[in-house]
Amino acid sequence: MKRPGVTPLRALVLEDEWPARNYLVELLEATGLAEVVGAIASVEEARAVLAAGKSGVSVDVVFVDVQLMPDGEGAGLELVRELSREPGAPLFVLATAFKEHALEAFELGVADYLIKPFTDERVEACLDRLLARRARTESQPPPPMRIVARRGRGLVFVDPPEVWAFEAADRLTSVHTAHGTFDVDLSLSAIEASLGRTFARVHRNWLVNASHIKRLDRDGSETTIFVGVALVDENGGGERGGPTNSGLTVPVARERAQGVREMLLSNAMGVRRT
Repeated sequence: MKRPGVTPLRALVLEDEWPARNYLVELLEATGLAEVVGAIASVEEARAVLAAGKSGVSVDVVFVDVQLMPDGEGAGLELVRELSREPGAPLFVLATAFKEHALEAFELGVADYLIKPFTDERVEACLDRLLARRARTESQPPPPMRIVARRGRGLVFVDPPEVWAFEAADRLTSVHTAHGTFDVDLSLSAIEASLGRTFARVHRNWLVNASHIKRLDRDGSETTIFVGVALVDENGGGERGGPTNSGLTVPVARERAQGVREMLLSNAMGVRRT
């Protein structure tokens, strides 16, 4: 009987002996906590169903027998070892008559270990455990977005709060940070759309992290800002756009200067807006 308020798990049963396979399917569906989307006998069939699930009906959990004929001894474990590390892999439950594989199953990270002969109480307890695990996973916030940049042949991963500014020049985009300057394969427009209001477009070639703006300077009709981790003296700001250990000086477009000033003063105190 289906449990109110619970979305059943989509289950795949991999068992080469049809009596055991059919019995496990009956036990799973009788709980109302699982919907069996496939009951198969071989590793190749399992791979095919899981591959199809990436573009169709996905599988939440696979119940796998350890010994599968004609796939060979330990074929079920090999399948789990192969697929469990893939992104978006389902949960795996070993359903077997052999207790001696429990340690290896634990090392592979299987969600549960069912010993034959199966009972309805044990199967329902297993599904309750899987549902609780799914609920914890769904309640977790997604990991924060990171910026991946190039450094020679390697990749550098930067958290957005670490960024001072993005610069576009000569058809390339660079990200300036306290750790150095690196190349990224995105336009300023794409970066601006992804990172939102935390970053301010101060020039057609510059997108800066507003939280790292430390100084606003005017020299005649030209306006610049210093972006970095600390204020520097008059001689320590570097050339325009040139980074130092503390930060870099960024030009502000004439048509954006007033807007940048108002943005900086909007949540600040100590100076009148003139």
